[in-house]
Amino acid sequence: MWDDFLFNVEYGIHHVLDINAYDHVLFLMALTVPYVFKDWKRVLLLVSMFTLGHTLSLVLASYDVVKVNGALVEFLIPVSIMVVALFNVFTAGKGAQKEKVDVLFLTTLFFGLIHGLGFAREFKMLVGGNDNKLLTLVEFAVGIEIAQVIIVFIVLFLGYLTQTLFRFNKRDWVMVLSSIVVGLTIPMILNSDWLS
Repeated sequence: MWDDFLFNVEYGIHHVLDINAYDHVLFLMALTVPYVFKDWKRVLLLVSMFTLGHTLSLVLASYDVVKVNGALVEFLIPVSIMVVALFNVFTAGKGAQKEKVDVLFLTTLFFGLIHGLGFAREFKMLVGGNDNKLLTLVEFAVGIEIAQVIIVFIVLFLGYLTQTLFRFNKRDWVMVLSSIVVGLTIPMILNSDWLS
């Protein structure tokens, strides 16, 4: 049982940190870049909302409550990343993240649902005919949350370094990293099967 727990947690960590599926990392970068270490509670709540949405859609898909066109989901994932990154670009330095917290939490939850649906097919293969899908899902979600906290810490730390050591102002840091995310997301959207 302990081996199963470790396997599922590690699987969740690998799912987020997989270099070949960097969409999760890009989304977290875009979500985190406007914040600094003192905002850690807000960031942790945002990341947890994303995990909640991701997990909820996996539950619905695992029990065949929801079935969605895979090509559409694979198109919506980079679109969700693009929306968050462009929001950062257009609101950098304006404090919009603090004013619209409720909207941001709900949007993050919604994007989590989309990202979870993108992983549902692979997750169903993982659980197979397992009767205890819910336990597997919770263990997997723990792994996702651990990996997300690691990424968030790295983004916050890089933000701290660039703003203190290299004297970037916060607005420039948000603009640069968000623009990089936009640049990496455009090919994902253009190469989507949904547009073919």
